[in-house]
Amino acid sequence: MVKVPTKLVTWDEIVEWSMGLSEVIKRSEFKPDVVVAVSRGGYVPARLICDFLLVDNLVSLQSQHWTEAAKVAEKAIIKFPYKIELSDHRVLLVDDIVDTGDTLILARDFILSEWRPRELKIAALQWISPVAKIKPDFYYIEVKDWIWFQYPWTRHEDTAQFIKRIIVEEKEKKEWTLSELEAKFRDSYGIYVGDKYFKLALRTLVELGMLKEENNKYLVRSL
Repeated sequence: MVKVPTKLVTWDEIVEWSMGLSEVIKRSEFKPDVVVAVSRGGYVPARLICDFLLVDNLVSLQSQHWTEAAKVAEKAIIKFPYKIELSDHRVLLVDDIVDTGDTLILARDFILSEWRPRELKIAALQWISPVAKIKPDFYYIEVKDWIWFQYPWTRHEDTAQFIKRIIVEEKEKKEWTLSELEAKFRDSYGIYVGDKYFKLALRTLVELGMLKEENNKYLVRSL
């Protein structure tokens, strides 16, 4: 049984969803002067939306909640706060997904109080409606059952964290083969990211001192 249901998102899907979201925004007749990406997840969708809506102005704000793949930190925080003047601008705040909504709420409130835009709307590729504390003004996909979207821009990071979690949960097992880890990964997450990303993630865990590669096996060292 899959422990963490995961959707492996492709680059083509990101382009398709971003284009679809842009069409939703167009139909509303809201025309942003500035797009604000919620970093890090909102970077790529925000840039694509700028392209599809022909918006020149793109800035970012790092509102962070998720500190590890499919695990949530205690609270959202604004990292590296700064001020810009947007009082004459209509602003579109863009993120990849609205899960709890805490990061978007924090970013929205910060922009309204510190940047003072003429108007502010929120857009996201996905909205997980049963758990989100906020509904975006624009979204492309409503998700009614919680799932972890594994986006292409976090593939290496998420894969390394997922493998680490497998090793931590199987703490009595101190030695793994590549095929054992791959099989456990598929069982736990219902996906496989491909040899390139999987081996890159393993190499990263070796470089961090968590694993040691020896005789075609991975020995657990420090977690």
